[in-house]
Amino acid sequence: MKALICIGHVPDTTSKIKFTDNDTKFDTTDIKYIIGPYEELALTRLLDLRDAGTDMHITTVTVGTQETEPTIRKALAMGADDAVRVNAEASDNLFIAKQIAEVFKNGDYDIIITGKESIDYNGGQLEGMIAEFLNLPSVSGASKFDIEGDKILLEQEIEGGTLKLEASFPFVVSAGKGFCPEPEPRIPNMRGIMTARKKPLQVVEPVAKEAVTEIIKYHLPEPKPACKMIDPDNVEELVRLLHEEAKVI
Repeated sequence: MKALICIGHVPDTTSKIKFTDNDTKFDTTDIKYIIGPYEELALTRLLDLRDAGTDMHITTVTVGTQETEPTIRKALAMGADDAVRVNAEASDNLFIAKQIAEVFKNGDYDIIITGKESIDYNGGQLEGMIAEFLNLPSVSGASKFDIEGDKILLEQEIEGGTLKLEASFPFVVSAGKGFCPEPEPRIPNMRGIMTARKKPLQVVEPVAKEAVTEIIKYHLPEPKPACKMIDPDNVEELVRLLHEEAKVI
């Protein structure tokens, strides 16, 4: 089985975000980039299944410029077999989905796995778009993932319970919370780090696809107002503030 897993190149959550070019671009100065957490746990799940005996070749795919390669190499150090980088800026989701779909078609893969959402834009759109380009079935935000023979066993959290699903290859799935039973992703060991330098990383040029969205401007959330302390006996003042300032009653 050949698995294609999408690896996001996203800012670490501890990074202090700033903008440049009249607030139209991220200021990447001193920003540490990481694999998206959902993708990292999804990769860990694939590695665990392979270690348990599933015959699986794991390829990562990333749409990004050369600056994304250290992140890709970390995925290889974790245990992925090889990687593909589409040499383009990852700006528009439809454009990204088209590139990944083309990689899938050209590589004769059996399954595509994405993260539920990226932690920079939180769009949650990629899996559905890829599936549409490939005319394949898909499941969003799977909370459990297993492979038994030629079947994929999935669970998805729904209102009031859990939906159990069974699917066949080829298939597209996005990994949500619980996709990997382990709470923490696999940490590359020294041997993995050393071998990652020699693993194949193929760079391909993007196919033509017009972007349908444009970033006009970024802005940071408004700072939280100072906390006001009210005497517990002064109920009238509390009600006034909730009504006039907080406007919640």
